[in-house]
Amino acid sequence: MLPAKLRRNLVSWLYISPLLLVILPFFLLPILVVVVASVFETDGFGGIIPTFTLDNYAGILSSSLTLNLYYSTIKFTFLTWLFSLILGFLIAYFLAFHVRNKLLGIGLFLLCTVPFWTSNVIRMISWIPLLGKEGLINRGLMGVGIVQQPIEALLYSDLAVVIAYVHQLTIFMIVPIFNSMARIDKRVVEAAVDAGASRFDIMRLIIIPLSKSGIALGSIFVIAIVMGDFFVVKVMSGGGSASVVGAFYEDIGVLQYPPAAASAVLLTVVLMAVIGVILRTVNIRKELTQ
Repeated sequence: MLPAKLRRNLVSWLYISPLLLVILPFFLLPILVVVVASVFETDGFGGIIPTFTLDNYAGILSSSLTLNLYYSTIKFTFLTWLFSLILGFLIAYFLAFHVRNKLLGIGLFLLCTVPFWTSNVIRMISWIPLLGKEGLINRGLMGVGIVQQPIEALLYSDLAVVIAYVHQLTIFMIVPIFNSMARIDKRVVEAAVDAGASRFDIMRLIIIPLSKSGIALGSIFVIAIVMGDFFVVKVMSGGGSASVVGAFYEDIGVLQYPPAAASAVLLTVVLMAVIGVILRTVNIRKELTQ
């Protein structure tokens, strides 16, 4: 008979074995392949020479283009995170505290997901008829006399990129923040009101602190998606803006796999550092198990 402790360990490993069967071949192994490819040389024609080198990283880190790409990516990430957080928080707050009927609240919550029943591409392209020079927004502004000429900056610009991202990703803020707010005991808010607390104090001292796990989760979702995307930037900016992912996508297109792998590794490190900073602000496991 096996010792009790060893038997418990074997049972524990047996429980997580299905997860390991997914993580090892579909997550850890691809990452390992990318890391290994990033320290190999390329022959310039799509071939990989298995010779250890750090030139791929040195070339990326010493390039001013890299700094510009990261600046552009971080700019889009921050603006998307900020506006999606504001919208997501306000919508979640309204659904959690101002809709008294639970059935109505669920219905309104599901209504927020209706645009996401279609593909990201369709939702992104749908902004073109609205933001274009002859689009509805420009026609409306010209019709009421606010502007005399179409505003060209609405489409194929950084503004269009941020609008498309916020449209696509706000739901990723609404869901976790609403979940956190729904678990707040309404009697705590009522007690604060009875004690004379203002709405600002209630928001600052009760709602936001008790919603920080949802804010953190939503932030992780939004930041990870924006930093790992390039298609929205490419389409909505009209090619006028670029991102880190777009750069190593171009490297892959010309068969420069080791430099592309090095760019992917660096971006992963930056993203993990950002997520690490977010996770230090809140113990998500503790918050979600309370």
